[in-house]
Amino acid sequence: MLKIAYHPIYKHPLPEGHRFPMEKYELLPQQLLHEGTCTQENFFQPDFPEEKYILAVHDPEYVRRLKDLKLDKKEIRKSGFPLSQGLVERELIIADGTIKASEFALKNGIAMNIAGGTHHAYTNRAEAFCLLNDQAIGSRYLQNTGLAKKILIVDLDVHQGNGTAEIFQNDPSVFTFSMHGKGNYPFKKERSDLDIELEDGTGDENYLSKLKEILPQLIEETKPDFIFYLSGVDILETDKLGRLACSISGCKERDRFVLQTCRDLNIPVECSMGGGYSKDIKLIIEAHANTYRLAQEIYF
Repeated sequence: MLKIAYHPIYKHPLPEGHRFPMEKYELLPQQLLHEGTCTQENFFQPDFPEEKYILAVHDPEYVRRLKDLKLDKKEIRKSGFPLSQGLVERELIIADGTIKASEFALKNGIAMNIAGGTHHAYTNRAEAFCLLNDQAIGSRYLQNTGLAKKILIVDLDVHQGNGTAEIFQNDPSVFTFSMHGKGNYPFKKERSDLDIELEDGTGDENYLSKLKEILPQLIEETKPDFIFYLSGVDILETDKLGRLACSISGCKERDRFVLQTCRDLNIPVECSMGGGYSKDIKLIIEAHANTYRLAQEIYF
């Protein structure tokens, strides 16, 4: 059975006019239930993780100041969010969702987190709506508990996974692959193990041909026993922050290829949703929902 991490805190309220679309975290599970892609049985509710799993990735002093709401104004501004206790709790619960989803993926081949993909969070700082790096935390959890040795992070959000790259920059046991917009945020990029930079306006044909050429070869070379997939839908032409030109069908084909490749090679995969900022919320929900529909189709 497909297992999906969801918690009501994912839709934590933000000040009116904030550009981060929190409502998608409530609407997406509603859509999946309404159309019959999922039932309530598919969803599980994460909780607060043990702190040792957070500290396996993040600097203890940073975590302490984050939990105590002691970040300075510059740090808060860089995070993109107004800092609050509820927001910190949300980030911790998202991390636990990815930890638990990774365990379900080991059992069932795949598992998902309605939120997550917080790939801009560094070892010791928050950035761009990301306070804690959920897939980095999940990676370390699997390694430190002996559940996986070699991990591949496939980050297909439109923005480079700069925090993930920094966290694992000197660690050959976690291979970081980011395919993202060359001219997009972050404008000062880190170095992933493999960065594929795409020009503004890249559409379905070029995007998919690059991915289909690179991913199978990368898996063959790195031989991971677990994959974390960041399936951001901000590659859409309609995305306000994206600058690429992929269609809904192209984004769906991207997900189909990644998930089918993992399935064919029998490599467990955890999927975190990442970004999506189209003006029309219906497009965001449709693009994200496709990932879940495909997971059901391919695996179950």
